[in-house]
Amino acid sequence: MINIHDKTLQDIEFHAVLQQVAERCITDLGKNDVLLIKPFSTREEVMKSLDFTNEYVASFYNDNRIPNHGFEPITQELKLLQIENSYLDTKSFKKIASITLSVNTILEFLKKFKEYYPSLYGRSSNLESVTHVVTEIDSIIDRFGDIKDNATDTLFQLRQSINSIRGKINISFNAALTQYHNLDYLDDIRESVVENKRVLAVKAMYRRKVKGNIMGGSKTGSIVYMQPEQTFKYARELNNLEFDESEEVDQILRNLTEYIRPYKTLFQNYQEFLIRLDVIHAKAKYAQAIEAILPTINEEKIYEVKNAYHPLLLVSNKAQGKVTFPQSIVLHPENRIIVISGPNAGGKSITLKTIGLLQVMLQSGLLIPVHEQSNLCFFDHIISDIGDNQSIENHLSTYSYRLKQMNFFLRKCNKNTLFLIDEFGTGSDPELGGALAETFLEEFYHREAFGIITTHYSNLKVLANELPFMQNANMMFDEKSLEPMFKLILGQAGSSFTFEVAQKNGIPYSLINRAKKKIERGKVRFDATIAKLQKERSKLEKTERSLKENEKKKQSEADKLEEINAKVQKKLENFQELYDSNQRLIYLGQKVNDISEKYFDDHKKRELLAELFKLVQIENSKRKKVSAKQKRAEKAKEKQIKNEAEQKVAVIRKKKKTAKEKAKPVEKPKPILKVGDRVRMHDGRAVGSIDTIEKGKAIVNYGIFTTHVNMELLELVERTS
Repeated sequence: MINIHDKTLQDIEFHAVLQQVAERCITDLGKNDVLLIKPFSTREEVMKSLDFTNEYVASFYNDNRIPNHGFEPITQELKLLQIENSYLDTKSFKKIASITLSVNTILEFLKKFKEYYPSLYGRSSNLESVTHVVTEIDSIIDRFGDIKDNATDTLFQLRQSINSIRGKINISFNAALTQYHNLDYLDDIRESVVENKRVLAVKAMYRRKVKGNIMGGSKTGSIVYMQPEQTFKYARELNNLEFDESEEVDQILRNLTEYIRPYKTLFQNYQEFLIRLDVIHAKAKYAQAIEAILPTINEEKIYEVKNAYHPLLLVSNKAQGKVTFPQSIVLHPENRIIVISGPNAGGKSITLKTIGLLQVMLQSGLLIPVHEQSNLCFFDHIISDIGDNQSIENHLSTYSYRLKQMNFFLRKCNKNTLFLIDEFGTGSDPELGGALAETFLEEFYHREAFGIITTHYSNLKVLANELPFMQNANMMFDEKSLEPMFKLILGQAGSSFTFEVAQKNGIPYSLINRAKKKIERGKVRFDATIAKLQKERSKLEKTERSLKENEKKKQSEADKLEEINAKVQKKLENFQELYDSNQRLIYLGQKVNDISEKYFDDHKKRELLAELFKLVQIENSKRKKVSAKQKRAEKAKEKQIKNEAEQKVAVIRKKKKTAKEKAKPVEKPKPILKVGDRVRMHDGRAVGSIDTIEKGKAIVNYGIFTTHVNMELLELVERTS
């Protein structure tokens, strides 16, 4: 049976998570229930609750959204229904009708989409749907919460009479108003309202001349408010009718109450169902906000959490636009305990709380923000010792409290326990406290308990390195900037970087050197070795990441080449088929040509037909019988291959043409020749000068002789200034 101590829930701030979940409820009763959530006592209850939440989350991402479950509480109405001869008012009936209608709608929806929401459907399948209650209430009470006139025949007649009397009251009052106004018995205001009744504003001197009932007067005494005699008679009759109406309404409400009283247990179940649905809805909305999922759950005590986020930190950082760093941890029977070390403010305590909080959330039916490949298990006990727990009231120091907690741990620790201890062994002499902490850790180890502790003690780091089913881990620290990297690395102890952090915080270097001299040389070397190992580990990790990226790129390129090779091979096969088909057609063409030539020479039709028939038979013997559909497919394929081949040929021809065009030398513009320029013929070597130019011809002087040459056959050698 699962039992998680309240102290653990307090240490990991589980109630702060519940507060954030409660804010997403849409009813007050739902909020109250969320704040009372605790881890379930059995595995079956946990899995059922997780399935409910997971299915509701799924409804946010499909078209089949679960209908609205909002309602007004009917707690008081349910209490009244328990009392004999009590009856409800119209507002209460409207609330009951609303809650019944909501539940019926949801039940119908879950039944329709039970394949999408099997767990929620199973939860609702034991509820009975009663539509006649809503029908009965709606037949008596309108949407404004008033009793309908036709609720009973008696009420209908009474309201008819009331409306008639009210009409007579208005007529009689208006007649008296006109009469006494003409006689000038009324004040300028003529009429007023007293006790919700219309009255005449009679001048005081004429009050005896007006027949009616005096209802009051003005403060000055100059006006007397009177109800006309005939109106007064009608008003008394109206009062009697209204009393009868109220009696009839009460009777109707009593009858309706008795009609629904047998269903009070069902209404109670309806409200509980909607409260439960509101809690599931709030869990689902919270899961959506923190991008939580339902990880794989196993029974082999394998706890492998990847990219786990602290939900409270995630929500806070999201609001502030900050980055939240995830952590990954692996626990299993052959690696049960992890000892986390490293500098202060490096994230050790947050990592510890993250694991504890996510485990409690999971066992309380809440989805958790981890990677989808995470694989988790359940623990019967989760015990913790986190933070400073001094108690002035109980006269307990920090260390005394820790010893009391260790005694509690010793009573609870077994193979189904997860323990979480922050700053294990602190609060006493480092050597003595460290020795006692080491003994406790050995005891937890031998009991096969699972756990995570944080510490600065070297002896605990050494113990974790020596025992086979225990592992060191450290929070990464940038040795250059001396800033925490908030990344957990499994398999190696971490340095506390005591002197480096002190230097970063402005402590004089001389004091740091004096402090180093006061401690054992071996301890300094041990801490320096750990720090060096961390640096080497960091370098190796960077190299490993680089190699993995390169390997990934090469694999991607290899896959692309393989894909291209497959495509080329396919193309070659298609082109080969096309070539074979064309060769066969060429052969047939040659045969037909030979037969045609033979017929041209001898004109023997019989031999011609025999040769053609023989040729057709030979070709048909090679063919396979295929359906018309296959023929069409083969023709389409052949056509496609031909088109592709033609396109390829066109591309090749285009490339060749482009290459030829590029290979052609670019002709330079011919210079304009002038008299005196030194020139020579295109295919000659002798150089002469131009004496004269006439009609496209030039006289070129070679010194010994002159000659007429066409200008187009000359090229410039040198231009004279």
